[in-house]
Amino acid sequence: MTGVAPVRPVPAALAIVARGDAVLLVQRRNPPDAGRWGFPGGRIEPGETVAEAAVRELAEETGIVAEAVATAGIIDVIGRSADGDLTHHFVLVAVACRWQSGEPAANDDALDAAWFTLAEVEDDGLAKSARVVEFARAALGIE
Repeated sequence: MTGVAPVRPVPAALAIVARGDAVLLVQRRNPPDAGRWGFPGGRIEPGETVAEAAVRELAEETGIVAEAVATAGIIDVIGRSADGDLTHHFVLVAVACRWQSGEPAANDDALDAAWFTLAEVEDDGLAKSARVVEFARAALGIE
C-alpha cells in the first residue's frame, strides 16, 4: 500500500496494584479495549523507564499513588482487520506496584476506576482485557 505507514509495535506499561483483597481496574475509554476493564496504563514516553511509565499512567488515570516493585509479565495486543491487515500492535509490560495512597477516580482516558475483588474480576459478565484474571490472581497471591 502506497502512502500508508506500516504498523509498528508500541511499548506501553500497565500498573498492577493490589490493596487488601482487591485489585485496581479501569474501564478503558479508547480502542482497542474501549469499554473493557483492565489495569491502568499507557504508552511509554521517550526517556521514561517502564516503571516510571506505569506509575505515571496510574496517577494520570486514577489519582492513585504507588511504587513500582517488579515486572509481572508481558502482553502482546495485536489487532487485524477483517482482511487480515495488521491494525495495531501494543507490547504491554505489566508492572506490579505497591499502593501508597489515594482512592480511584477516573481521569484521562479511563471511563471508570474501582477496586475489584478476585470474585468480581473472575465474573464472566465483566468485560475484561486480556490476562486480567491471571494478573489479578498473581497480585493477590493466588496462583
